[in-house]
Amino acid sequence: MCAAKISFPGFDAPAAGFEAPLEMLSACHGRVERQCQTLLRLPAHLAANGPDQAAREAAQNIMRYFDTSARHHHADEEEDLFPALLQSAPDAELAHLRELTDALQAQHRELEQAWVELRWKLEGIWLGTKPDLDADEVGRLVERYRRHIAREEEELLPLAARLLGAVQLDRVGRAMRARRGIRDI
Repeated sequence: MCAAKISFPGFDAPAAGFEAPLEMLSACHGRVERQCQTLLRLPAHLAANGPDQAAREAAQNIMRYFDTSARHHHADEEEDLFPALLQSAPDAELAHLRELTDALQAQHRELEQAWVELRWKLEGIWLGTKPDLDADEVGRLVERYRRHIAREEEELLPLAARLLGAVQLDRVGRAMRARRGIRDI
């Protein structure tokens, strides 16, 4: 299960925008969990109904999310948040922070590889040509995501909330907007 959303000082709204990048990253974890829930239900649905319209739409929506939003999320962390944290970390915390960010990046690569292996099956469902999906394989991917999200919610985001100031958070939020082609206002 996805860890509870973290409330960051100054950002009380449960649905955050790019002006609150840590809240935005946390909210993304909730969206990943919703996609994972749909993915977990899909094998049983396929067994009972085949690749009907509901299964095809679910497969398409899952692919769309993990092909775009999930990739952006990893880039937000690796290209913007992690470097900002490493620059801001006091010497006493730098080694721990390096270990954490290295481990999370390694998990990103593992999740991305697992996604590539599952995606072609979802594409087959979407096209109606491969109507089966292994529930165990889906379960392993979902469990990987849940462990990864828990570590980010319990360790990474609280560290970022403590170590990053308003200027750094604004810089991270602007980079997140730019990555998605959203112009600054």
